[in-house]
Amino acid sequence: MAGGEFDFGGFVASSNRHAGREQAGRVAYAYEGDRAMMRTLSKMPPITLAAAALVRAYKRFLKNQYLGTTVRVSEQQFPRIHAIAARCAERLDVATPTLYVANSPFLNAYTFGTQEDSFIVVHSALIDHFTEAELSFVIGHETGHIQNQHVVYGTLLHVLRTTASLLLRWISPPIEVALLAWYRRAEITCDRAGLLCCGDVEVATKSFLKMATGSQKLYAELDADAYLSQLEEGRHGFGRFTEAFATHPYLPKRVSALRLFTESALCREALSLGEGGLSMEEVDRRTHDIIQILRSPGATEEP
Repeated sequence: MAGGEFDFGGFVASSNRHAGREQAGRVAYAYEGDRAMMRTLSKMPPITLAAAALVRAYKRFLKNQYLGTTVRVSEQQFPRIHAIAARCAERLDVATPTLYVANSPFLNAYTFGTQEDSFIVVHSALIDHFTEAELSFVIGHETGHIQNQHVVYGTLLHVLRTTASLLLRWISPPIEVALLAWYRRAEITCDRAGLLCCGDVEVATKSFLKMATGSQKLYAELDADAYLSQLEEGRHGFGRFTEAFATHPYLPKRVSALRLFTESALCREALSLGEGGLSMEEVDRRTHDIIQILRSPGATEEP
C-alpha cells in the first residue's frame, strides 16, 4: 500500500505465498471450498476494483468510526477479554488482534478492516450471554478470518450490503452474489478456528444454540440433538433457497459441519483426542454435502 492506493496484486501474491505454507502450518484446517472461492475472487476484475475502492475509503472513514463509537480492549481496559484474544492468537499463531466492544443487544461479533490493519468487534450482549469458553470460540472464529486472509473481502461484503457508495453500486449485485457464496464457505473455515481455540466441540455447539435462541431463560433447556433434527427437515421446501442470500450457512449445518471436523486426524491431534481420524480431503467432501443448498444430482452449490 502506497500513496493511499491499495496494491491488490500485492495482496493476492501475499495470499498465494500464505497458501503455499498452509499444509505445513495450522491454516491446513481451512475448508477447501473457501480456498477455491478465494482463488476465484482474486481473478474477478470487478471485485479487485471494489476492494481497492474499499481500502481507500477504510483509511478515511471506517476505522475512525469504530474508534469514536466503541471501546477498545487492552490489558488495562477489559483485561479478561484481552486475555482470551491473546490465547486465541497464540493458539492460531498470529498476532493478537485489536478488539472493540460495541453497545448492542444482538449476539454478534465480526471482523473489519484490511489484512494489515484489521480489528474484531464484539457486541456487549455476547459478552453478557456467553461464558469465557464460549467467548474463546467466538473470538477464535473471528481471529480465523484474520489468519485466513478473509478481512478485505469480508469488509467489502459488509459495505456492499449496508452503506455501499455510489461508486460501487453499479457493480454491487454481481459482486455481492459472488461474495455471499464465498463467505458462507469462509464461515466453515472459521468455525474450525474457533474450535481449535476453545478446544471443546460441546462449547462450540452451545455457542451456536445460544445464538439461535437468544434467551438466557432457555439456555439450560437447550438440546443439541433435538436442534440438529431440524437440519434434514429444513432441506425441503422452497424456503431453503433463502440461504443463498445469507452471509452464513444455517446454524444446524454449521453445527453438523463442525462436529464432522472433530473426526479429522488434524483436529484430533490438535485437541489431543487420540490418533487416527479422517483426512481433510474426506472431511471437506462430506462438509460440502452438509452445507450445499441444492440437493439434486449435478445441481450443487459448490463449483
